Amino acid sequence: MTGPASFGWGTILRLGLVQTALGAIVVLITSTLNRVMVVELALPAALPGGLVALHYAVQVLRPRWGYGSDLGRRRTPWIVGGMALLALGGAGAALGTALVASHPAAGYALLVLSFLGVGIGVGAAGTSLLVLLSTGVAPHRRGAAATIVWIMMIAGFVVTAPTAGHLLDPFSPPRLVAVSGGVSLIAFLVALVALWGVEPARAPAPAEGPPARPFAQVLAEVWAEPEARRFTVFVFLAMLAYSAQELILEPFAGLVFALSPGATTKLSGLQNGGVLAGMVLVALVTANGRGRLASLRLWTVAGCLGSAAALAAIAACGFAGPGSPLRVCVVGLGLFNGIFAVAAIGSMMALAGSGGAPDGERRHGTRMGVWGAAQGVAFGLGGFLGAAGVDLARLAFGTVVPAYAAVFVTEAVLFLVAAGLALRIGRPARSGRAIESLSVRHAI
Repeated sequence: MTGPASFGWGTILRLGLVQTALGAIVVLITSTLNRVMVVELALPAALPGGLVALHYAVQVLRPRWGYGSDLGRRRTPWIVGGMALLALGGAGAALGTALVASHPAAGYALLVLSFLGVGIGVGAAGTSLLVLLSTGVAPHRRGAAATIVWIMMIAGFVVTAPTAGHLLDPFSPPRLVAVSGGVSLIAFLVALVALWGVEPARAPAPAEGPPARPFAQVLAEVWAEPEARRFTVFVFLAMLAYSAQELILEPFAGLVFALSPGATTKLSGLQNGGVLAGMVLVALVTANGRGRLASLRLWTVAGCLGSAAALAAIAACGFAGPGSPLRVCVVGLGLFNGIFAVAAIGSMMALAGSGGAPDGERRHGTRMGVWGAAQGVAFGLGGFLGAAGVDLARLAFGTVVPAYAAVFVTEAVLFLVAAGLALRIGRPARSGRAIESLSVRHAI
């Protein structure tokens, strides 16, 4: 296993390329194939929605994959295997989409299998990649490392979507299969080259000791750790609030402020720009690991509180009407979302190796898997619950503005609860026994 604090910026950038490759395949599946199914093939919108939900549902298995990488003491095989399965899933999803019109049974079966493969591949590769970063990046670089790999994943989205769209014109099913297969193959090869030599070819021989405990026992022991359990709840609540506004912000701006589709798209772009700015801010301030402002716990709490305030302000804008500073509030929401997200990921990397058990290092993957599962399930639920919440609130209130405001305020409350949990993470237990007390420099 890679020694602690051994990764320089060059290695961090190489691992970021793995995230770029992962993002390239995922955006092709969740964006391009979604549009092709609904527009070109005139399939029900529920089909891609259900397939994406299936991809999220598989994330509950992340702890098992993390446990497997703990046993092997190397993360690279799990990342490579996950990327291979993800690439196969990407190509298979395109082929299944192309087959639906002529061979419905085969097409739907292949789509289900492919999206299961995508979910497993993303979970296996993503979990082990974060563990590899957490064990190899110096504590004061974790915030910057988290920013780099997430920005590079976004770069995968930005580059792949328009490029694939250009190559798909004029559209035909064979062209769809060729483009998706090509993107998947290139992404896998990029990940393979980026990982080359990062970990030693052979892991050191395990020290003599008792045999490895079964997964169920290790998972129960990790869940019994107050710190790990508290952080799991924090991740779930914060990510639920984070994702719940994704499907309702643009409709809110269109219905309440009469913004055109182009204007709401620009509004979403402003929000994403704010997210990027927040991530970069945390990376710059925490990179040297010095001073109070280098505390990732501080930035996690600030991000949650700021996100709550921005959501409440957006709700208030709905009642104030067209003259309200909606764009400023949306940029603020993006800024604080970015601050919270990258600080939480850095904190996750710091906490993965904590815990009172003598074999704590062997549980890096299991802990990261538990938190990854909480994140995946929250993302899967967030979009649905946010949209469904608006529909239910409209039935209750009878008008649009109070319905959206109720959902935004509910998200704000979730962020406030998450901030309270984040404030307690990393502090000594009440009994006085320290639970791997982390200093300001060590992230939380």
